[in-house]
Amino acid sequence: MAAAALALPLPLVAAALLALAAAWLWDYAVVRHLCRPRAVAAAFRAQGVRGPAYRFLSGSNGDVMRMRAEADGAALDVHDHDYLRRATPHLLAWKDKYGAPFLFWFGSQPRICLFDYESVRQILWNKSGHFVKTDAHPTILAMLGKGLVLVEGTDWVRHRRVVNPAFAMDKLKLMTATMVSCADRLIKDCEQLASNNKSGEVEVEFSKHFQELTAEVISRTAFGNSYKEGKEVFHTQKQLLALALATLLNLQLPGFKYLPTKSNRLKWTLENKVKMTLMEIIQPRLASKGSGFGDDLLGLMLEACFMTEQGERRDELTLTMDEIIDECKTFFFAGHETTSHLLTWTMFLLSVNPEWQERLREEVLRECGKANPTADMLSKLKEMTMVLLETLRLYGPVMTMIRKPISDIRLGSLSIPKGTGIVIPIPILHRDKEVWGANANEFDPPTICKRDHKCSKDPTSSFRISIGPRSCIGQNFAMLEAKSVMAMILQNSPSHFPQSMCSMHQQIL
Repeated sequence: MAAAALALPLPLVAAALLALAAAWLWDYAVVRHLCRPRAVAAAFRAQGVRGPAYRFLSGSNGDVMRMRAEADGAALDVHDHDYLRRATPHLLAWKDKYGAPFLFWFGSQPRICLFDYESVRQILWNKSGHFVKTDAHPTILAMLGKGLVLVEGTDWVRHRRVVNPAFAMDKLKLMTATMVSCADRLIKDCEQLASNNKSGEVEVEFSKHFQELTAEVISRTAFGNSYKEGKEVFHTQKQLLALALATLLNLQLPGFKYLPTKSNRLKWTLENKVKMTLMEIIQPRLASKGSGFGDDLLGLMLEACFMTEQGERRDELTLTMDEIIDECKTFFFAGHETTSHLLTWTMFLLSVNPEWQERLREEVLRECGKANPTADMLSKLKEMTMVLLETLRLYGPVMTMIRKPISDIRLGSLSIPKGTGIVIPIPILHRDKEVWGANANEFDPPTICKRDHKCSKDPTSSFRISIGPRSCIGQNFAMLEAKSVMAMILQNSPSHFPQSMCSMHQQIL
C-alpha cells in the first residue's frame, strides 16, 4: 500500500522537472541570450550608441577572432609604435565605424567601450565600491588566484591591509641588492655566451632572459627561494595563461567548466600543481612562526596575518590558507610578468633611439659610477624614470581594464544598466592626440612627461599602472626592479645596443 502511494506522484514529479527544465531553457536561451541583448541594444541605440550586431550566443566573439586573424600578419616598422591595428583591430574598426563610445558583446554580455577621460577617471577613482571587476575567466582565476587583484569589497580591504606592509618603500629598498645581484648574473651569462663565439658577439633573446631574471627576483624577494626552486610555479602559470588565451573567446555554456573536457582536465591538473607547490613553500614558514616568518614578501605577509590593527599578536590567521595561496599566485605571476614586459620594451626603445640610450648611460655613470646601484642612487635617475614611464605609455602590459556598475548609473550623458561591462582601452587612450599632442604615437619622453606633469593634480590622462584606490600595489617594486636592471646593463655596455634587437618588435607582438 505504501509502495503504491509512493509510486503515484512519479508522473507529477517528472512533469514538474520537465516544466522546470523548460522554464530554465526559456530563461537561458530566449530571455538571457535573445530578448535581453535586444533590449539593451535598443536602450543604448536610443542614446545614440551603436555597435556591431549581436549574434545569438556568441555575441561579437566571432568578429573579434576574425579581425585578429586578418591583422596577425601586419608588418610594423621599428619606429612605428602604433601597434594597435594588430593587437586590437576590432576596437579600432568599431570606433571608426560607430564612433565613441560603442557597444559590443562578449557572448551575451554587453560591453560599452569608453574613450572619455573624465568618465574613466570617475570609474577608477570611485571609492564607494560602485564599480567592480567583471568575473574572471575560470582559467585566469586558476592562474592568478582570487587575491588582491580580483577580490572586491570588504575582502579587498582585508587583503590590502595584510599585503600592504610587504610593499612599504623601506622594505623594498632592502631588496635592491637582490635585484642588482640577479641583473649582474644576467650580464655575466650574456658575456659568457659572447666569449664562446669567435666573433665575440652573440644574438640574445632578451624577452626570454628578462622573464627568467624577473622570475629569479620575485622568487628570492618574495619567497626566499631561487628561480630553480620556484620555476615549477612559473612554468605551470605559463601553461595556464596559454590555455586561457586559447579559450577566452570560446562559447561558455552553463556548467561547462565542471565537465571533464580535455581543457578542463588540464586546467584542474595545472591548478592543483600550483597549489601543491605553493603549499610546500608556505607550510614550513607557518611551522616555524616561533622564530619568525622571514623578512621577504611572504614572511611580511604572514607576519601581518597574525597581527591585529593595534599591533598585538593573534592566534588565528587573518587570511585563510586558500587566500594566502591565492596571494602567492598573484605575487608569482604579476611580480615577474609585468616587469619583464617593461624591461623588454625599454630595451627595444633604447635600441632604436640610441641618443636616449646614451643619455641614460651618462646619467647612470654620473649618479652611480661603476658601483652597484643602491636605492638612493636609483631615486636620482630622473631621465631613466621618464623613459620607463614613456615605455609604459606606449607598451603597457594591460590592453584593457573592465569594470561593471553594481546598479544602474548615469555616467556623463550616458545611462548604463547594472552589470554592463565598461571597457577602458588603455593603449588607445594613451595615443589620444587631443590629450597627448600630435606626437602621441612617438617615443618622446620630455614632451610627454611635461604634458603628464600638468595633469598630475587631476590625473585623467595616464593609466600606465592604473589610478585610484585599486592601482597596482606593486608599482614601486616594479619600477625599482626595472631601474636596477637597466642601470646595471647600461653600466656594463659602453657601446650602443645593436639595431638587430629591433627584431623583438615583430617577435613579441
